[in-house]
Amino acid sequence: MSTQNPSNLEAKLQQFGGDAVKMLRSAPVGGYQFPDKPEYSNWRDEQAAWQNTVVLFDQSFHMKDVYFEGPDVMRLLSDVAVNTMKNFGPNKAKQIVACNHDGHVIGDAILFGHAENKVSVVGRPSVPNWVEYNAIKGGYDVKVTRDERTVANAGRRLIYRYQIQGPNALELLKSVHEGEFPEIKFFNLGDLKIAGRKVRALNHNMSRMGGLELHGPAEDGEAVREAILKAGEKFGLVQGGARSYSTVSPESGWIPSPMPAIWTEQLKAYREWLPASGFEANASLGGSFSSPNIADYYQTPWDLGYGRHVKFDHDFIGRAALEQLEKQPHRRKLWLRWSKEDSLKIFGSQFGDGPRYKYMEMPNAYYAILPFDKVLVNGKLAGLSTYTVYTVNVKGWFSLAMLDENIADGAEVSLVWGEENGGSNRPVVERHVQTEVRCQVSYNRLNES
Repeated sequence: MSTQNPSNLEAKLQQFGGDAVKMLRSAPVGGYQFPDKPEYSNWRDEQAAWQNTVVLFDQSFHMKDVYFEGPDVMRLLSDVAVNTMKNFGPNKAKQIVACNHDGHVIGDAILFGHAENKVSVVGRPSVPNWVEYNAIKGGYDVKVTRDERTVANAGRRLIYRYQIQGPNALELLKSVHEGEFPEIKFFNLGDLKIAGRKVRALNHNMSRMGGLELHGPAEDGEAVREAILKAGEKFGLVQGGARSYSTVSPESGWIPSPMPAIWTEQLKAYREWLPASGFEANASLGGSFSSPNIADYYQTPWDLGYGRHVKFDHDFIGRAALEQLEKQPHRRKLWLRWSKEDSLKIFGSQFGDGPRYKYMEMPNAYYAILPFDKVLVNGKLAGLSTYTVYTVNVKGWFSLAMLDENIADGAEVSLVWGEENGGSNRPVVERHVQTEVRCQVSYNRLNES
């Protein structure tokens, strides 16, 4: 492998002989990092808060925001997204899903409609980058403004972003809002006034327990936060840190990082545009599923539960492929509840003699940004598991998975935990042996037991 500093993602890929799997499995980083305090109290009480009272998560640092403004904004969005834009506009939001030309998912993000012909795409960098690339290379009449996530940002973020979630969230926000509280429909935006500052609010419902996502100019952030914290005392408000925040998405059923399907020959120019220092070039790949073919790690919209977003009422990148994929069998997104006995077996292997299994950090056992574990039925591959966590709300370990759609709710499957050949050479992976974990399939949100 060349030791020269590559100029872009494609150049870095060629240092690994064009082998995307080898490059991603060599990435030294662990799981996706949330640049906030690990804990404000303790992650157990912070997890319980979104189920029982109310939690505040500071999302101001870990997501990339890219703003698009100009007369071609709606045409750009329609061309790159599988979603329809007929029901989108100012004060609306949408989970935008983008695919490559073969119908495989590049990623998803949240699309905000700020004004006529002004939007932002917010999330992990995959989709903001893809939309920006198409805006520039496609010659659209659109102005692009980047607000990079903290790890890639030498200056100050443009906005703050707070997630207020839990059964007491709306009552808390009503108590701190100055004026008549507006009705904000699901995935719509409205205006609040807190501490004398105008606050934009999205009805996002991240934890499925009610609440709003708030944002505004960065200089207003501290005053708004202090007002919420002060008012929140009587509502049981808890601040959530990075450790608890990392477990929200699996409990709510969202897979935050599918494999960006950007490794095709057709997207070579895109890889030449992407930096060698960026997210796509440095995302780590881990887990028991191992294939030399990067396409085996790709997902379709249906695998991720996004089939409902695919609308063939417009032309977009990947449409022809998705029209064919729609007719084929799909994997189905679901939860896997891990066997208590097998979970304890993994922890117990850290003591005494005998085989040592892959360590599971609590409350999340992510040791790669892109984790993929094998799920077996009768010894045969039935799908992939990703994002393994423990929460006090579920009272056990569980993961999100994408399994063959013929697997029944409640069925028992076997998950392979740990990597082949004693583990990869990535520094976050200690030497260990693989083991199987019995899991129960759940198509519905996991409840307390």
